[in-house]
Amino acid sequence: MELKQFGPKAHRFIMTPYADDARITILDGSVRSSKTFSMIPKTLFNILPVQGHKGTGLITGVSKDTIKRNILNDVFTFVGEHNYAYNKNTGELDLMGYPIQVIGAKDEGSEKYIRGGTFAWAYGDEISLMPESFFKQLLNRLSVPGSKFYGTTNPDSPFHYLYKEYMTDADKLASGMVKVLHFVLDDNPSLSREYKDFIKKAYTGVFYQRYILGKWVVAEGAIYKDCWSDAVLFSDSTGPHDIRISYAGRYIGVDYGTTNPCVFGEYLDDGTRLWKMKEYYWDSKKEGRQKTDSEYADDMHAFIGEDDNAIVILDPSAASFKAELRKRGIFVKDADNEVLDGIRLVSTMLNLGYLRIHEGCTKTIEEHQSYAWNDKRSEKGVEEPVKSNDHTCDETRYVVKTMIKPWRLAA
Repeated sequence: MELKQFGPKAHRFIMTPYADDARITILDGSVRSSKTFSMIPKTLFNILPVQGHKGTGLITGVSKDTIKRNILNDVFTFVGEHNYAYNKNTGELDLMGYPIQVIGAKDEGSEKYIRGGTFAWAYGDEISLMPESFFKQLLNRLSVPGSKFYGTTNPDSPFHYLYKEYMTDADKLASGMVKVLHFVLDDNPSLSREYKDFIKKAYTGVFYQRYILGKWVVAEGAIYKDCWSDAVLFSDSTGPHDIRISYAGRYIGVDYGTTNPCVFGEYLDDGTRLWKMKEYYWDSKKEGRQKTDSEYADDMHAFIGEDDNAIVILDPSAASFKAELRKRGIFVKDADNEVLDGIRLVSTMLNLGYLRIHEGCTKTIEEHQSYAWNDKRSEKGVEEPVKSNDHTCDETRYVVKTMIKPWRLAA
């Protein structure tokens, strides 16, 4: 890593003396615009030499795993294996002789991990995903003289507490308490034009405005309206003729319901594209009869068929159905049920043509085109879909979020 790899904006941020930085510095903007990458030399060359000897520093993010993937792996590569010691279980990090605590901040309960602590400095990754209680408690914990907070984030809703109370608060900005540095793709000179063109094609709608244009905008209207077209669909004659022979993975997504519909979806993965081949949809209200777990398991056996080489991906909350499937020897994997990131990934897959749906999956086609943001909740800063006619959307999201690795969408 050399400073010449950074654009002028990042270079100025890195080289600004610690004493001249604001109490709270927030780097926001597009994906891959060098926000997180800039924090590595900033931490090593400016923060640690000044604050490192005054006490423990803090690095936080959604989870320890994301912190290691987004930040620490690059830090460790830069400093070399002899200049750090990291305990991934406790989160204790010794970086060139300076103590740092690594803490995940996934939900409101994470606030208890820093309560009572005292930190010399802190860096937060993906801070728009950080619970409000954790963020405000962290600011309270920065009580060592001269302590400061640095955070990176992609844009979110303009009703988000971070945007309203810190990034656009006129008094905090005017007093110098908060400084916001906005980055766009062109602020990262290491990105090729080819890659920029690709990443721009990966997002549509609200995700394009946030992750490419770097705007804090409201999610509203139909969720997949900008990435759905007839090109998403395929038929027996237009799909890959050998997919049943050459697929690399076979997944069965499940949105389990008793009073609500119970839905299965079969997906064949060829290593690049995910092909949704068929669906199962039992609406007990419409059919006038609820099925038992045993009956649904029978239906699953029939749905999987003779080729039982399939991974069933199921919401972890469906414990009784999971137990019934496993009792029958069916391999079940708990779904990653992170809603917003799952929706973003599905949107990207659809937009790039990496998720294709058989024209016979009529419920999938119907629900994905009517899937919409909850406008009333958005006005309160809470982003979530309307919980109606969303069952195939949920099981599709489970499969994509659980089985499709991020690197497949970045090249």
